[in-house]
Amino acid sequence: MTVSLCIIAYNEAEALPGLFDGVISQTYPKSKTEIVLVDSGSQDRTGDIFKQFAEANKNTYMNISVLDNPKVLQAAGWNTAIKSAKGDIIIRIDAHASIPYNFIENNVKIISGGEYVCGGARPSNILEPTPYKEMLLLAESSMFGSSFAGYRRQTEGKRYVSSLFHGAYRREVFANVGGFNEDLGRTEDNELHWRIRQNGYKICQSDEIISYQNIRPTLMGMLKQKYGNGKWIGLTLGVCPKCLSLFHFVPFCFVGAIICCLVLLIIGIFCGNSLFYIPITALGILYSAADILMTFAAIITSERKNVYMPLLIFVFPLLHIVYGIGTLVGIIELPFWKRGLDGSAQREIEEVKKCVAECPR
Repeated sequence: MTVSLCIIAYNEAEALPGLFDGVISQTYPKSKTEIVLVDSGSQDRTGDIFKQFAEANKNTYMNISVLDNPKVLQAAGWNTAIKSAKGDIIIRIDAHASIPYNFIENNVKIISGGEYVCGGARPSNILEPTPYKEMLLLAESSMFGSSFAGYRRQTEGKRYVSSLFHGAYRREVFANVGGFNEDLGRTEDNELHWRIRQNGYKICQSDEIISYQNIRPTLMGMLKQKYGNGKWIGLTLGVCPKCLSLFHFVPFCFVGAIICCLVLLIIGIFCGNSLFYIPITALGILYSAADILMTFAAIITSERKNVYMPLLIFVFPLLHIVYGIGTLVGIIELPFWKRGLDGSAQREIEEVKKCVAECPR
């Protein structure tokens, strides 16, 4: 089977050399591998690095394409790659990631075994580790600090899941389902995989497949990411609420509880009634206990400990609050944002479907 390995990048010049080391090391025959590189209007050397890689390896692979994504949006970048891909299997990889030498081979093995969509765990990683970055990695890796998403952790054997991160797809999946929804920013994966499941396909997660995602190297970068993730959860309610789970709204509920308790506190102060202080006191005690317990658990279970790790007690609530505020902002902006949608995203989904089904390979 031929494989199209698609990489989308925006300002990822620092991460690409490490990723390309993994690409070059793949055990799957390069004569059966196509590389599709899409630059989403990067302002750094990403485009140059893509072109250098293509030039250096032009006689090594089945084909190498370097494409532009003028829309910048990641979903548009994936659609650009899918429409260009010629392989029997299309694999997507984020640029700020790394893959082991057998990544393509193991994906092909699972697809050849009868699956139509597959992938594996995608734990977090860091570039150029420092004690401070290792603390941030621990926050991102913790279920308390990040999410309950199954793709973040390795499991034994095979299981069927609702979504994947770095997925491999039989070509016919896109021919039947179409491409990514370009109206969405951070939740395009959730929406695509929901449509895939609605069309009768199963999404297989195998313990034979693993890849790694590089975390944001600063706390401000991580908080900005969490805010954006939360905001797109709020906005996605107006497009595909069924592709979201209740877990996506836990930080929003936490922020909502804080706001309600603060309102009651203000009422209690004006009324002189101390009973109104009980909700915020109870919330503070319960959350603080959970925060302390999870910080302690994260430090104890960590293989590498350092002096920055106690800061998790502050990092965890920051991540939760910022994510929840993002969701609140997304819900508030939803009616205004939805009025601006013009149907072009649905047309692009159909265009991808038509191109994959009809374009020559």
